Amino acid sequence: MAEQRNRLMRFTAADRLWHLGLVVVFMLLSVTGIAWMFYETSWGRGLASLFGGYQGTLEVHRIAGLVMMAGFVVHILYMLTQIDWKRFPGSLLGPETLVFQWPDIKGFFAHLGWIFGLNEHPKFDRWSWWEKFDYWAVWWGLIIVGVTGLMLYDPVLTSEFMPGWLINVALWVHRIEAVLAMGHIFTIHFAVEHWRPSAFPYNASMFDGRIKLEDAKHEHPQWVARLEKEGRLDAALVAPPPVPLRFLYFVGGYAIIGLGVFLLVFALINAALLTLF
Repeated sequence: MAEQRNRLMRFTAADRLWHLGLVVVFMLLSVTGIAWMFYETSWGRGLASLFGGYQGTLEVHRIAGLVMMAGFVVHILYMLTQIDWKRFPGSLLGPETLVFQWPDIKGFFAHLGWIFGLNEHPKFDRWSWWEKFDYWAVWWGLIIVGVTGLMLYDPVLTSEFMPGWLINVALWVHRIEAVLAMGHIFTIHFAVEHWRPSAFPYNASMFDGRIKLEDAKHEHPQWVARLEKEGRLDAALVAPPPVPLRFLYFVGGYAIIGLGVFLLVFALINAALLTLF
């Protein structure tokens, strides 16, 4: 029925699959990485016991890291197939792409002005500047942790090609970038995507691919207006997913959020204890 088609299809099945794969591997790397870092604490050893102890944790971390890097390479190849090479480089520009453009820079400063009450809320198209930032942050994060992770995968082999002190540098760069990534995801990303007033208590759009039309008009008014002007809005409207699926997305999503917050809180507690004792 037409009245039930009150949502816009925002993410394709491929988008959601990439995101789901990234979530699963990232959380596995987070748990094993933190267990490895805090192995000298009883909490860290408890986490490591889930993977058979220190060595098992390290092996799972290494394998998950290789899977993530392989997925990253495949994602790059996939994105290259999505480019309209006949109109390149113009096809990289426009409101449908995730490439940073001048409107995103203006949107950032306008958003900053809105936060401080200096102007009205900026009107975004399909992608806001922070959504593009989140996407590209994964790229530079994976490059940093990927290169350093490969160096640490077999330090004996690595030492045949570079001085040993570079392995120590790689270890700290790997840890710092990983901690920054987890800190961003478990605080800023969770809060912005799920706990902002318009999305609270949970934003399932990256799981079911849909966004409520009223929310799209509020958060991405230029996108809705453009679809309407081009006569594509009605075709883009879809019905909400079945209730069991919505329940599954909510429970699964909050299980991930809960795990992330658990790792963050107990990592901070144990880090503080280690400095005291």
